[in-house]
Amino acid sequence: MCATPEGVAITAYLVRRLIHSVLVLAGVLIFVFVLGRGIGDPAKMMLAPDASQEQYLATRAQYGFDDPLYVQFGRTAAGWLHGDFGQSLWQRVPSLPVALSRVPATLHLALATALIAIPTAILIGTVSAIYPRSIIDRVLTVVSLGGVSTAEFWLGLMLILLFAVQLGWLPTSGYGGLEHTLLPALTLAFRPIGRIAQVARGAMLDEMSKPYVVTARSKGLTERVCTFGHAFRNAAIPIVTMSGDETASLLNGAVVVETVFGWAGIGSLLIQSIGRRDLPLVEATVFVIAIMIIALNLLVDILYTRVDPRIRFGSSAA
Repeated sequence: MCATPEGVAITAYLVRRLIHSVLVLAGVLIFVFVLGRGIGDPAKMMLAPDASQEQYLATRAQYGFDDPLYVQFGRTAAGWLHGDFGQSLWQRVPSLPVALSRVPATLHLALATALIAIPTAILIGTVSAIYPRSIIDRVLTVVSLGGVSTAEFWLGLMLILLFAVQLGWLPTSGYGGLEHTLLPALTLAFRPIGRIAQVARGAMLDEMSKPYVVTARSKGLTERVCTFGHAFRNAAIPIVTMSGDETASLLNGAVVVETVFGWAGIGSLLIQSIGRRDLPLVEATVFVIAIMIIALNLLVDILYTRVDPRIRFGSSAA
């Protein structure tokens, strides 16, 4: 495959993205390392407020916090290269396996959210474009704008109060099947629904006003064929682009939503490890989240080139 011009371009692109990803990952880890030691004495942060002086000194010696900072960084960076982020102070086991064990739950939530958000948003945007400036368009536009401007933690609490506390239809929190997935996925889907719907509406309106659609109408083709057979096909490119960006950014919103619903994902683990002042687990969790975001962004970039042939692996746009 690599002998063809396209195969060479793909290989060169993947090598460039791999180098870029390694640099980004190193920058994130260095930032977390400096932040963990710059905001205060890490040994005091990791211990309970009533810890004794002996416990404090033992913790500093155990984690090497009494060494110079450059020695600490060299030792920590060497551990990163071997996948060793140290032992979790909270769980007393290696930190990286603990962080990796939460990935399936977060991917479960992200997939459920994407399955709700993307079809709903495309439907809202398309219907709004078919009936511009109508009552339907105005109502759907208000819904999409509400999705963009609504805070996820507030929406999550309101859904819990309505569907779990008042109606008793769904559990208030926890990780499990459909009954546990529905409320957090709806909460996380609200914002991407608003953003993708706005892009879908604009793209459809733009395509439906172009000469090729007018010509199709003048030839006697039905409005359904003009809309879905011609306009929607070309409008799909910005819609797919926006959908990919929103899917990759779901991990950011998952940190809040997982905490609100007690979802056993990596976002809630990050908040728990910060609250428990578990520095090794914080570093391992941030590392895994960064890897997931980088992988999703790479997947989205490759998808762009499949959807829009004008984008090539060798261009800066890709």
